[in-house]
Amino acid sequence: MARGGKAFKAAATGLALVARAAAGIERRRRAAIAAGPAGTDATPGPAAHEEQIPPPRRPETEEPPVPYLPTHGAFGREVHPGRPATPAEAVPWGLRVAAESTWRLLLLGAALYVVFRVVDMLRLVAFAVLASLLISALLEPTVSWLRRRGVPRSLAAAGTFLSGLAGIGLVGWFVVWQVTTNLPSVTVRVQDGVDKLRDWLVTGPLHLTQQQINDFAKQITTAINANSEQITSAGITGAQIAVEVLTAMLLAFFTTFFLLYDGEKIWNWALRGLPRHSRYAMAGAGPKAWATLTAYVRGTVCVAFIDAVCIGIGIELLGVPLALPLAVIIFLGAFVPLVGALVTGTIAVLIAAVTEGPFTALMVLVVLVAVQQIEGHILQPLILGRAVRVHPLGVVLGVAAGSIVGGIGGAIVAVPLIAVTNTVVTHLRRRNEAGQEVFVALEAAREAAAARTAGEPAAVSD
Repeated sequence: MARGGKAFKAAATGLALVARAAAGIERRRRAAIAAGPAGTDATPGPAAHEEQIPPPRRPETEEPPVPYLPTHGAFGREVHPGRPATPAEAVPWGLRVAAESTWRLLLLGAALYVVFRVVDMLRLVAFAVLASLLISALLEPTVSWLRRRGVPRSLAAAGTFLSGLAGIGLVGWFVVWQVTTNLPSVTVRVQDGVDKLRDWLVTGPLHLTQQQINDFAKQITTAINANSEQITSAGITGAQIAVEVLTAMLLAFFTTFFLLYDGEKIWNWALRGLPRHSRYAMAGAGPKAWATLTAYVRGTVCVAFIDAVCIGIGIELLGVPLALPLAVIIFLGAFVPLVGALVTGTIAVLIAAVTEGPFTALMVLVVLVAVQQIEGHILQPLILGRAVRVHPLGVVLGVAAGSIVGGIGGAIVAVPLIAVTNTVVTHLRRRNEAGQEVFVALEAAREAAAARTAGEPAAVSD
C-alpha cells in the first residue's frame, strides 16, 4: 500500500509539471503574437491596434472532426451504411412521382364523378341553365346595342327576349306547316317507293318470292303485336320525356330573361361566393369566357345557316320532297359541330331513297359529305378558329363524350364547354406567368437597391 501511494504521488507531480510547462508555452505564444513580427517595438502603435489578429490555426497533425452519425433510424432500427434510414428513401424518385401523380389523378377523377352524378340527378335544371346561357350569349349583343342607344334595360331585355321567342316559334310553325302541307304527296311517293322496292326484291338479284315477302311482313306484324306492352310503356316514357322537355323549356326561357336583364348582378353575386384570393382571377376570366361563348354561338349560327342553305339547295335541285323542312332540321342539327349536319342529313338520304331511288339518295349523300368538308376545312377555321381554338380531334371527342353522358343535349353543350374551359385555363396561366415576372422584377430591383446602398460610404457624424 505504501509503494502504491508513493507511485500515485509521483504520477500526480509529473502531471502537474507537464501542465505548468504547457501553460508557460501558451503564455509565451500569446506574447509573441501580441508583440508582432521580430524587430518591431513591443508597444503597438495606432496602426497596430487597427490590425485584426488572425484566428489561431489548427495544427496540421490534428484530425478533422468526425461527423455525427445516428446509430438508430426510424422505428428503432440500426442504421447500416448501405441502407436508407427510412423506407421512403429506398423508393426510386420516378416511382414516387408516378405514385403521387396517380393518387392526385384518382382524387380529381372522383371529384369529376361526383359532379357528373349531381348533374345527372339535376339534368333537367342543368340542361335548362346551359341552354339559357347559349341563348343569352346569342341575344346579349342585341341587348347591349339597345342599351347603348338609350333604351332602358328592362325594355331592351324584354324586347330582345320576346323577339327571340317569336323567332323560335316561327321556325317551329314553319316546319310543322311544311310537313303537314306536303305529307299527302310524300305519303303517295313513299308508297310508290315501297312498291318499287318490293318489285326489286322479286325481280332483282335476290330473287325473293311474293310469299316470302308476305311472310316477312307478317312476322313484323306479329312482333309488333307481341311487344305491344313494351311499345305502350315506351309511349308512356315518351310522354314523360315530353313533359320534362316542356318543363325544361319553360325554365330555360325564365332563366334567359333574367340573364339578359340582370346578368351583371348575377355574375357579381357568383363572384362573392368564391374565396377572396380567387375573386380577382375569376373576375378577369369571366368576361373572357363570356366573350368566347358569345363568339362561339354566333359563329355556330352562321355556320349552321350556311350548311342548311347549301344542303337545302342541293336537295331541291335533286327533286327530293320536303326540302325546306329538311333544311330547317339540318340547321338545328348543325349546332353539333362537324357531325350534326351529316347526321340530320341522313333523313334526307332516306327520303330520297324511298321517293326517288338509290341514285338520288347517293347524290344527296355526296352533297352532305361535300358540305361537311367545306365546313370542316373552311368555315370552322375561318369563323370559329379565333374564338374557340379547339383542335378538330378535341371537338369530335368532346361531342362523343357529351353524347354518351347527356345524349343530344350533352353533344350540343360539349364543345362550348370545352372552349370556355380552354379560355379560362389560358387566362389563369398567363396571369400566373405575368405575376411571376412581376415578382422577379421586384426582387431584382430590391437586390439592386440593396447593392447600391451597401456600396455608398457611411455618413460621418460630427
